[in-house]
Amino acid sequence: MNETKERLTFRPEAETRKKIEYWYGQDGCRSMNDFIEKAVNFYIGYLEANDKNAYLPKVLRSIIEGSIGKFEDRMSHLMFKQSVETDMMATLTAHDHEMSEESMRRLRANSVRNVKATKGRMSLEDHLREPDDLFYDEADEW
Repeated sequence: MNETKERLTFRPEAETRKKIEYWYGQDGCRSMNDFIEKAVNFYIGYLEANDKNAYLPKVLRSIIEGSIGKFEDRMSHLMFKQSVETDMMATLTAHDHEMSEESMRRLRANSVRNVKATKGRMSLEDHLREPDDLFYDEADEW
């Protein structure tokens, strides 16, 4: 392959030259010139990305965006499924119990408090094991 290269004068600071001398061998470059050309091409890619704060190669960015897209789709599906289940339970409960507006308000406040305190990890079984005084009456028997 017959490449024509142009001569370009480069006068680095002493510290920069020491870094080049150290790293060009570590990077597997045949010469400091190859190392500098690789570094310049990398920096040009960085500039062409138009986002100097978060430079990622296009392939890596594409892979990450694909993974996030799949995760978003899965979470959306799970949230929809959870909402359907919650709506079914609320509908069944509403048809089965007659509640006053005050009881409904206290139930909502209690539910918000439970979800915050347990970070959403409260189950129906937990409620049955530890009934609160919102609906529980000592005279009731299950």
